[in-house]
Amino acid sequence: MESARLRRRSVLTFPAAGAAAAALARLAQPAVAGAPNILKPVPPALFTDFGTNAEMRWESVDPRRYLTPQGRLFVRNHTRTPVIDPADHALRVHGDGLADPAGATLTVADLRRRFRDVEVVSVHECTGNGRSYFSSQQGQTVSGTGWRLGAVGTVAWQGVRLRDVLEWAGIRPDAVCVQGVGLDPDYVDKGVNHGPVRRPFPVAKALDDALLAWGVNGEPLLPDHGAPLRLVLPGWIGIASIKWLGSLEVSRTELTSPWNTRWYNIDGPLTVNPVRSAWELPWDARVPAGRKVDLTGRSWSGAGPISRVEVSVDGGSTWSDARVHPAPAGGRPGHGWSQWTFPWRDPAPGAYVLQARATDAWGRTQPDVAAVNPNGYFFDAVVRHPVQVA
Repeated sequence: MESARLRRRSVLTFPAAGAAAAALARLAQPAVAGAPNILKPVPPALFTDFGTNAEMRWESVDPRRYLTPQGRLFVRNHTRTPVIDPADHALRVHGDGLADPAGATLTVADLRRRFRDVEVVSVHECTGNGRSYFSSQQGQTVSGTGWRLGAVGTVAWQGVRLRDVLEWAGIRPDAVCVQGVGLDPDYVDKGVNHGPVRRPFPVAKALDDALLAWGVNGEPLLPDHGAPLRLVLPGWIGIASIKWLGSLEVSRTELTSPWNTRWYNIDGPLTVNPVRSAWELPWDARVPAGRKVDLTGRSWSGAGPISRVEVSVDGGSTWSDARVHPAPAGGRPGHGWSQWTFPWRDPAPGAYVLQARATDAWGRTQPDVAAVNPNGYFFDAVVRHPVQVA
């Protein structure tokens, strides 16, 4: 541990400390009147704009493309997107779970210089994806943004393993928890200031596949997606992958925040995303009658690869297997979603309900009815998608 402290202190103690202080000072800055909540374009043909949040429209998805471009990826903000000058940013790693609790600070340039770059393809998804169907499909009242199924995407993250950084920083064997803290403005709800967005997660996840990411699909992160640095916990709910990462606290005791106690919690903090499926079609799409139509869609699971996709074109009376395509080169099954195709042969004119349900390699599948909860998390039921054949 002594050698780790010496190595740590031999790097980045002069400009990084000042940069970290400058970045952390942004936490106290009030929102600018009239400033947009989302900075990238969210045109109506591609997104449903909720103001603070924006949802990808499934009918805009290109079936020939596996990865989701940043420009098409959904946006989930608690307040607004901050613009952080990389020259003013540094990540502080600290806490009593380190041999030296004072820790160290690292810029993105330091991370790139000192640690091995990696790329991980994974599904990135909001915990409330599908929330609107609690109301429209199950007749239940829940709170939160009324996402359909477009608060999701599959991207290739570029960054470094959090494990490598924590080992360099001198993580103690009795450390149990890590908490990421974002640099977005404080979140105020009903007059209560809850501070910056932050959420703890187990050391086991940190030492497994967690990343510190600065890029997506070979491009620098956009501000709306966490530039200059974000945390990524593959397979876990989106809130766990803190954007605009300013600090990581490593602790020998369990940490809490409103984002794992008050929110994103159903009988305990939520972690791994469930199984879901979506058709690459508009709602109430018009489908030509009397000829074969190749219907396409995607299924995904936070726990692992998709092993089977079944579809129904008659409202669930009968089911058939869709053809699940292998992940493209670099797609790494188990991290990204699965694309699939179903040939619908000679449908007669009329109104139909399409359904798709997937099963992952662990045997988890989609139920007919999702378990309701007040905040509308984890809607994983089979969605009834109406189409018109004419």
